[in-house]
Amino acid sequence: MSVRALPPSLWADTAPPAPPTPPLAESRKADVLIVGGGFTGLSAALHLAEAGVQACVLEAHEPGWGASGRNGGQVNPSLKHDPDELVQLYGHARAEPLIDAVSRSADLVFDLIARHGIDCQPVRKGWIQAAYAQKDVAALHARAEQWAKRGVTTLQLDRAAVSARLGTEAFAGGWLDGRAGSIQPLAYTRGLVRAAQAAGAAVHGGTEVTALERRGTHWHASTSTGASVTAEQVLIATNGYTGALWPKLSSTVLAANSFIVATEPLKGAAADAILPGGETASTSQRLLLYFRKDAQGRLLMGGRGHFADPAGPADFAHLERSLELLFPQLGPLRYESRWAGRIAVTRDFMPHVHTPAPGVTVALGYNGRGIALATSMGKHVATRLVDAGADFPYPVTPIQPIPLHGLQRFYVAGGVAWYSLLDRLA
Repeated sequence: MSVRALPPSLWADTAPPAPPTPPLAESRKADVLIVGGGFTGLSAALHLAEAGVQACVLEAHEPGWGASGRNGGQVNPSLKHDPDELVQLYGHARAEPLIDAVSRSADLVFDLIARHGIDCQPVRKGWIQAAYAQKDVAALHARAEQWAKRGVTTLQLDRAAVSARLGTEAFAGGWLDGRAGSIQPLAYTRGLVRAAQAAGAAVHGGTEVTALERRGTHWHASTSTGASVTAEQVLIATNGYTGALWPKLSSTVLAANSFIVATEPLKGAAADAILPGGETASTSQRLLLYFRKDAQGRLLMGGRGHFADPAGPADFAHLERSLELLFPQLGPLRYESRWAGRIAVTRDFMPHVHTPAPGVTVALGYNGRGIALATSMGKHVATRLVDAGADFPYPVTPIQPIPLHGLQRFYVAGGVAWYSLLDRLA
């Protein structure tokens, strides 16, 4: 497998230079081998190294090449399921530690940024989830109440309040989650690399793990460079770019594309009235749209795209049309960047943790909330690898392939069409 260049994106154009992560040149030993140089793997490496554990990260391309360097930059500490739903699913004893870990996940991101001086344009002004129809506002207000009961700063927004905060009259109401924020995600990824390296972890790009083999009490990882790593523990953290390294693992997630566009920096009163408080935003549709401004005043809009990777600007027309319908006061817009990346969608919309063999842990499936959840997952997995008896808030489940996963292209296309129809009917 050849090492592909970092895909073009706004983040690739504006992030600080990447730290050196040379390909693995010589075979070595480690306490923990981490496969995947995204948020999960780098957070785990950092926390393991800080605990005195020798961690080695192997990334097939460049750290941040996948979703960690291509996402919309929104730091949202939440799951698809509301707190009360989680209690119904798992019971109080199991659900409350999970809810607490999720709720604190944004704290962890911004604490790491502050502690390690990561230059990634952090803003923490909250996230607004908005509904187009009045009949959907009550559900969002109920969601706000559930989090407020657990000590989270929330606001219930009516039509006038959401209009003033978003700068559009398209929505009937919504809620604000005060925990959330935004970052430059590729810059954050590169900051995690530097922090992990400074703590003692090894990080190697351009090094695909081609095979894992159990040898006695250790795992032996063969790589594309010809060098190998031997480790007591292995963490597989490949998310939306999971391949065939572990049997049936890739068939537990749907690798759906998320497309994003970014305007040129906007100036003037009309632009200043859009998200003037610095919040991020998304819609409550099944096929949601998410949008925010970056540090230079660009307006970003993201949402689902077709299954195939984009071939040109025409593939982003639906996002540009949505942006211009939401904010007609801006007039014709010029777009500086268009890009896409794959998120890992699980069947139950929960992050998945598996332990399919002694010494092997798998963590993936963040359903579009990877910055906060994957950073948190990396920390909690690291704690579990250091101390097998430590409290672990996420459910650990067997690998269960999605039925007829080979048809995932049709799953995704059919799901997009069906949800789009339901959204239009609603």
